[in-house]
Amino acid sequence: MANSTNKTKRTTKGSAAPAPRRMADVTPERRHALSTARGSTSTLAEMLTVDLGTLAQTLAPGVAPVAVAALREGGFVTRLALAGKAVFEHAGPRRAQGVFDRLAAHQSDMARAVACFMITADEGLNLKERLARTRPLADDAHSGVREWAWMAVRPAIAAELESAIKRLIPWTTEASPNLRRFASEATRPRGVWCAHLRQLRDNPAPGAAILEPLRADPHKYVQDSVGNWLNDAGKDRPEWVSKLCRRWQRESDSAFTARIVRRAMRNL
Repeated sequence: MANSTNKTKRTTKGSAAPAPRRMADVTPERRHALSTARGSTSTLAEMLTVDLGTLAQTLAPGVAPVAVAALREGGFVTRLALAGKAVFEHAGPRRAQGVFDRLAAHQSDMARAVACFMITADEGLNLKERLARTRPLADDAHSGVREWAWMAVRPAIAAELESAIKRLIPWTTEASPNLRRFASEATRPRGVWCAHLRQLRDNPAPGAAILEPLRADPHKYVQDSVGNWLNDAGKDRPEWVSKLCRRWQRESDSAFTARIVRRAMRNL
């Protein structure tokens, strides 16, 4: 899970103050502001202090008390997914699209995170529709939202892996590095804070269709993801990763490729 994009926050006098790196450093006032969707998180520590029950009540007044109670127990990703489901179910089929649009454009990154998981909760969407709705969130200015975007759609990718890879191949040539990175990160065999893709752990070869167009990507954000994808694969199929990296080294003299290969083979 990547840290949020902002590294410092401003005091009322305009001087820079260090953003909290530990949950214990987040003040009660700041936590309440974030939990009521006023402002955006600046670090992972701030994000993890958000009261998702309060957030759900703020975004969808009247959400079921039993749902709110469930949002205060368990792992953060699980609770965030439940928040998206609670808001989606509270909105109902007729209002869900309007609520989603409102949250996807909200000033709060955590409101946009809930929007990501509203997509997960909508069982009426097919894979093409899920990816289309996820696309703006995958290109969000806030790094945290970009992480939630791929995590939220990953179950659908796992359920239709072959189709998902085909649909994500065009993303690897997008102008935005965020979208290129999404194609790689969403299909990592292991990944972070998410279920593994057993099919790609057993046989990573289908993932090459995503990786090949990115092997000399100029953006570090994308390079890191591709290197991490291959590092994941190397834990189960080291021979496949070594062979792929050696070929890339022969075929490309790019410094970008060299960096990806170093990252990919760091544990081999």
